[in-house]
Amino acid sequence: MKTSTQERLIETTRELLWERGYVGTSPKAILEGAGVGQGSMYHHFTGKQDLALAAIRRTGEEMRAAVDGLLGADGPAYDRIASYLLREREVLRGCPVGRLTMDPDVIASEALRAPVAETIAHVRDRLAAIVEEGVDSGEFAAHLVPGDIAAAVVATVQGGYVLARASGGTDAFDAGVRGLLSLLEPSPAPAA
Repeated sequence: MKTSTQERLIETTRELLWERGYVGTSPKAILEGAGVGQGSMYHHFTGKQDLALAAIRRTGEEMRAAVDGLLGADGPAYDRIASYLLREREVLRGCPVGRLTMDPDVIASEALRAPVAETIAHVRDRLAAIVEEGVDSGEFAAHLVPGDIAAAVVATVQGGYVLARASGGTDAFDAGVRGLLSLLEPSPAPAA
């Protein structure tokens, strides 16, 4: 199946944003990666920012769908959070959305920052809802604040990416995930 020029531009931009960030993603690199001419880019998009916005939105949509699939599954709250934390990731590449928060041009642009913030908020909100279910069912301790735990989960993942990239290995990411899961693990019910 032949991919449309617009799709090739968006997919190439997504990869370049993940690899290089917004500043490092030049229109020339996009055009070369997509195998199209300059006229094609400006036929579909008003410029680099417009194309980057489409790419960031697509990445956010895919991330939200993946998170919804994991957290929307049946089963105990702990298991659903664990499935999110333990899912397959390209840890050393970092998060394709989270990395954009470190890009000054993305943060300076309300248009580019909005889908990044929306995606992170969506993940945090979904996690908070799962923690709340766990608290309500007695699976998690009653004193847990769902929003705080959700923020800790997101911070563990995003911070784990940073530590992994800094060390050049996944050990720090994996240790953070294991540590958080051990803190969330439900206590066995007392014997009657």
